[in-house]
Amino acid sequence: MRRRDFIQGMTAISSAWPLAARAQSSIPVIGFLNSLSQVETNHLVDAFRKGVALAGLVEEKSVRFEYLYAEGVYQRLPSMAAEFVRRNVGVIAAGAPPAALAATAATKTIPIVFVVGFDPVKAGLVASYNRPGGNATGVCLITSTLAQKRVELVIELVPKAHTISMIVNPTFPDTAVEVQDAQTAASANGRQLRIVNAGTAAEIDSAFTVIKEQSADALIVASDPFFVTQREQLAALAARYRIPAVYPFREQVDAGGLLSYGASLPGAYRQAGLYAGRILKGEKPTDLPVVEPTTFEMIINLATARSLGMNVPATLQARADEVVE
Repeated sequence: MRRRDFIQGMTAISSAWPLAARAQSSIPVIGFLNSLSQVETNHLVDAFRKGVALAGLVEEKSVRFEYLYAEGVYQRLPSMAAEFVRRNVGVIAAGAPPAALAATAATKTIPIVFVVGFDPVKAGLVASYNRPGGNATGVCLITSTLAQKRVELVIELVPKAHTISMIVNPTFPDTAVEVQDAQTAASANGRQLRIVNAGTAAEIDSAFTVIKEQSADALIVASDPFFVTQREQLAALAARYRIPAVYPFREQVDAGGLLSYGASLPGAYRQAGLYAGRILKGEKPTDLPVVEPTTFEMIINLATARSLGMNVPATLQARADEVVE
């Protein structure tokens, strides 16, 4: 880790923690550890707190919250998770896969409630979905395995698309699985999938130059939370290069993206909050099965389609959960 990143991370820790209040309070604390920034996750925090309230806990009376954000710099997460362990919080709520991995590496005793997109069994977070077996449980969004569906949506959206680019972050834990699933779907449909790596904002800019050189007919954005933080940049570049793009989360369509397909992030965080509240009230993580979404939402931005000179098929619009005019 670069010294500047370490200093920034520790500054985030110290500024986020009102020490005097914490030392004097006997109210149990939920430590909210997130891979993204505070601005990017405000709506997810609101959903999480609603979930905690559904469990019957009242903020400042029966529960307190503390927040640490890595702001997309995943190298900060281990020290932040260790800080929550040092403070002996009642529950660590780990948002997005890198945070979940950091939290489970930091403690085997403090309960952890995660929100991830990969298989938590294969990742070693839990022993099984129904009986997690340790100190962790949570929500699995199944984001990576939806890569095949997103390839199919690209083909339906742009039937003549032969070459499809996929932008991924090589440092994201689930990238290899997501790429494999997308490659399988592309090959099965006679399409070429070309992978472009980007792990910083500058690399995203460069990636679009590569995408243009690949003569890509369409783009798939991988499910790494980093790309949620950069959603406005991605939407602007897709518009500039006039390339139709499919995303995993509706937040990216709200920022000007063309189409998204995936689970609801606020819904997942609300469920995680409910689990965190239930754990503070005495239930054990091992008795709370890992939850998977049963429904997925497709959001289409017709304004973006018009700016690209596209006609979104009526059949696709009819299946959409929401069409943004």
